[in-house]
Amino acid sequence: MNDHYTYLLINFLTVLFPILLSFDKRVHFYKSWKYIFPGLLLTGLSFLLWDYIFTLYQVWSFNDQYVIGLYFLNLPLEEILFFVTVPFSCIFIYACLNVYVKKNLLGRFSSWITLVLIVLSAVLLGMYYDRVYTLITFGLLLVIGLYVFVRKPVFLGRFYLAYLISLIPFYLVNGLLTSIPVVLYNDAQNIGFRVGTIPFEDHFYSLTMLLMNVLFFEYFKKRNHVS
Repeated sequence: MNDHYTYLLINFLTVLFPILLSFDKRVHFYKSWKYIFPGLLLTGLSFLLWDYIFTLYQVWSFNDQYVIGLYFLNLPLEEILFFVTVPFSCIFIYACLNVYVKKNLLGRFSSWITLVLIVLSAVLLGMYYDRVYTLITFGLLLVIGLYVFVRKPVFLGRFYLAYLISLIPFYLVNGLLTSIPVVLYNDAQNIGFRVGTIPFEDHFYSLTMLLMNVLFFEYFKKRNHVS
């Protein structure tokens, strides 16, 4: 296989099974697609802006050997698709768990989990405010963490469970991207700690992005049912 299709193939495999399984008779995930795409657009645009800024500050870069060569604002096409395929697949996990796991297992702990994330964000911001990736990642997480801590959405416990499950494909996908490597990280702009080949910040950058998508997903779903 031509190496230039590597990142594109990773995107394709990320979204393949969620699309094929969207027609499961119990989940009927395809019926929820219309609630997903507005959030994908809103969240994707904001994270792509940060992504572009990260390339300017050399937080990360992309290995030309593993992309097809189509760039928009310093970002390869595959990186733009990443902000569609990954959230889509994780919302699929979230929707499946809502159907197959009736009990809200983490519901009673959701406020405590959020509080831990807020404190962690504040501590790391104080320690590593001069590192762009750490600053933006935990700054965003602090803001959205405070929002959900105050609003206390009823689905927050279910989101945290879905996020924990999503770490399985996260380690597979991000492990490939960082070990091949397709994405090259500048450790001068992060705390320098990695889980395997994956920067520590990636876990929380992903969490923030997915939580924003689920918040929008639930908002548009609720608005449609009310109307």
